[in-house]
Amino acid sequence: MNCSCEIKSIIKCMAIFISMIIIITLIVTIIIINDENQQKDILTAIAVKGDNTQLGTTTIKFSQNEIIVGTALKHQEGSDTILVNETGIYQISYQLFGIKEGAGSFNFNATLLINDTIIDSTFNDGPVLEDLVNNRITLTSTVILRLNAGDTLKLAGVSIEDIEYEKARIDIEKID
Repeated sequence: MNCSCEIKSIIKCMAIFISMIIIITLIVTIIIINDENQQKDILTAIAVKGDNTQLGTTTIKFSQNEIIVGTALKHQEGSDTILVNETGIYQISYQLFGIKEGAGSFNFNATLLINDTIIDSTFNDGPVLEDLVNNRITLTSTVILRLNAGDTLKLAGVSIEDIEYEKARIDIEKID
C-alpha cells in the first residue's frame, strides 16, 4: 500500500515537471517570436573622396551603403537621397568633413533636408576660421525626427566658400 502512494507521488511530480517544461518552452518561444518581430531598421551610408565634387553648398552623395537592415529606409549607392518607406521616429547621426586648400576665411555648415526643404532645427553652424592654411573641420550631429512614409532625406553642406566635402557618414535608425 505504501508503494502505491509513492508511485502516485512520483507520477504527480513528473506531471508537474513536464508541465513546467512545456510552460517554459512556450514562454521562450513567445519571446523569440516577439524579438524577431521587432527587428531594427538601420541604414549607414558613407561618402568618400571623389563622391562630392561640387564646392560650396550641395547635397551629399553617398557611394557606399555600409549597413542596411530592415525595409524602413532605402538608399541607392551614389545618390544623395534616402527614401523613407515607413512612418516612424528616427534617430539620425552624421559626420561631414570639409576642407579648403589655401588661406582665407573658412566656414561651412550642415543641415538635413526633408522633401528638399531645410529643417531649421537641424542646422549645424560650423566655426568661422580666418587666414589659416589647409582649413579642415568635421561637423557632427545627432537628431531625432518624425518621418513619414514617402519622405526623402538628404544631408547638405552649406557654404559660400569653396569647401570640398571629402568624407561623410550618415547613420539612421528607426527607433519607434
